[in-house]
Amino acid sequence: MLEKLNILLVEADSMIVDMYKLRFEEEGYEVLVTDKGTEALEMAKKEQPAIILLDIILPEMDGFTILQELKKDVETKNLPVLMLTNLGQEGDQFKGKEQGAAEYFVKSKHTPAQILEKVREITKPKRF
Repeated sequence: MLEKLNILLVEADSMIVDMYKLRFEEEGYEVLVTDKGTEALEMAKKEQPAIILLDIILPEMDGFTILQELKKDVETKNLPVLMLTNLGQEGDQFKGKEQGAAEYFVKSKHTPAQILEKVREITKPKRF
């Protein structure tokens, strides 16, 4: 049996957490959840998730700061980060991509199925 892939979901909205957690677990992913920046950084380092889904508006530290910290750390800099947020301004999208996000999704414009498809694509084992 294949080992389950971990997803780290950094999100403060419990409704969004429940919706995505259920959807990803149905697909066989293990979902780790936090809404705290320092905890997200520690979990990323310790768990080395296959992908990180990162919101920007968070209570302790915003997603851009978390992304910067992840990309500065040698242990987490290569982890793919998918920004999943309500901030749809072009400037925010540019900033996310510039800081190293693999993708930038506006929650209201994408369904969990579309996000899942992108996660599958990013976490798919590479064939050489």
